Amino acid sequence: MAGACSCGIVAHRPLFELKLPQARPPSLRPKNHQQQRRRISSHAYRPRQNSSLHRGRLNSGNAELPNLPLLPSSKLEFAVGAQREYDSSAGDAELPISDPNQEEFSWSSVILPFLFPALGGLLFGYDIGATSGATLSMQSPQLSGTTWYNLSAVQLGLVVSGSLYGALLGSLLVYPIADFLGRRRELITAAVLYVSGGAITSLAPGLGVLLLGRLLYGLGIGLAMHGAPLYIAETCPSQIRGTLISLKELFIVLGILLGYFVGNLQIDAVGGWRYMYGVGAPIALVMGLGMWSLPPSPRWLLLRAVQGKGPLQDYKEKAVAALSRLRGRPAGDKVSERQIEDTLVPLKSAYADEEPEGSFLEVFQGPSLKAFIIAGGLVLFQQITGQPSVLYYAGPILQSAGFSAAADATRVSVVIGLFKLLMTSVAVLKVDDLGRRPLLIGGVAGIVISLLFLSSYYKFLGEFPLVAVAALLLYVGCYQISFGPISWLMVSEIFPLRTRGRGISLAVLTNFGSNAIVTFAFSPLTELLGAENVFLLFGVIALLSLLFVVLLVPETKGLSLEEIESKILK
Repeated sequence: MAGACSCGIVAHRPLFELKLPQARPPSLRPKNHQQQRRRISSHAYRPRQNSSLHRGRLNSGNAELPNLPLLPSSKLEFAVGAQREYDSSAGDAELPISDPNQEEFSWSSVILPFLFPALGGLLFGYDIGATSGATLSMQSPQLSGTTWYNLSAVQLGLVVSGSLYGALLGSLLVYPIADFLGRRRELITAAVLYVSGGAITSLAPGLGVLLLGRLLYGLGIGLAMHGAPLYIAETCPSQIRGTLISLKELFIVLGILLGYFVGNLQIDAVGGWRYMYGVGAPIALVMGLGMWSLPPSPRWLLLRAVQGKGPLQDYKEKAVAALSRLRGRPAGDKVSERQIEDTLVPLKSAYADEEPEGSFLEVFQGPSLKAFIIAGGLVLFQQITGQPSVLYYAGPILQSAGFSAAADATRVSVVIGLFKLLMTSVAVLKVDDLGRRPLLIGGVAGIVISLLFLSSYYKFLGEFPLVAVAALLLYVGCYQISFGPISWLMVSEIFPLRTRGRGISLAVLTNFGSNAIVTFAFSPLTELLGAENVFLLFGVIALLSLLFVVLLVPETKGLSLEEIESKILK
């Protein structure tokens, strides 16, 4: 093999032989000289592109390294991070070439920093599932256990949507204070609101107190859906960021299933709706205690440092300690110190010529505006392509297809929920392999097709109910591999650190606001246009969203959050 060497004595060869480096075949030739010189140790970390080490300087000293070929007998290794010697007898072709975005980690150290924030998503999903059964129980003269069971349409609507409007209010309130609270404290606050909201709702003596509990629970949703993707994205290794944030969507679906399951168990109990809403409180308590035990986000600590909120060295030490805990390393280890320094250098550079806090409207300027167009567009299209409305029609569609299980609304919901869970699992397994764009493009294209089939079913294919069932399952499946998990993943990683808190707050506000509008407008639109034309309208919007994804949404697979900021948003 060209370039291979031997460290032994070879017969019939001069003792001193000068071998000039030979050209490698294209398949073995590194893409650039940086890759040729890069070696990584068992405690590797992700380098920044503007790191002096990454540009080829020696670990000690500042002398620039000339572009020389690697000599077989050399033991020098130009490492990014901790150094390691290699055996020159292995041959040039076997020398390891590191990926700058691959960070070694143990899964055991990743589980808890993901699990406790993800419980915030599970509790959001649980509210959706529990409410479907609770409203049936609450309106039953025999089973409600109250004297105020005879709710008007407006009162019932307030019960159902109370948490949604609370989430809207929470998203609005957290916008100016997100960076002050920090990701960890925001999630602890969300857990407190979940506990109090769930407890007040389940113990409510009257409708007014119940609505107050629903509002408080919704405030928890708003904070949790803002803080959870932030904390997960800022604390997990880059190569599994997509998997973990997609898993958070899986937890939302698991929450919906849990809500349906508890509803099934309590649907025949007197006052069963109290149990349905009350189950969320102990889960929220676990979430709060878990977040209390976790460290703050190291990136948030560095953000506070460059904002001048305290001594820089103190915040650096706290960030190193937090990262060491998150990765399961000894306190203050050198690898974590190097990673923190590597993240801090470009952050200080970005803040050098600007006001530390930035203006209130900075999210609508420069790179932050580009990020908001991408993230806000995704969560907007996630809702206005009809996701709430299609699921609203799931029961009638299955009933029209003659499925006996459709007679029981809760069982049908469980079937749909299980399918959502299955398809979300596909996205979780493939998002860091295939990337964000392929899943988005393929999934949204499937949504377009499914909506056109649903429109056709209501227009002229009514005698073929299996078409409607297939279209419904196609919609649910394609949504769960595209808009469902990928939108929140992109929201969590696309904003610059400087405006990430406010940007995600606006994205969450956009999501819940568009959800409320679509939910409110669906019935009037159906009466005005007919179901076939409403689904056709959703199909046209879905086609526009496909063009949006193809033209504007970038691929972020494998990039660190700092590289997304420097490469994509410039």
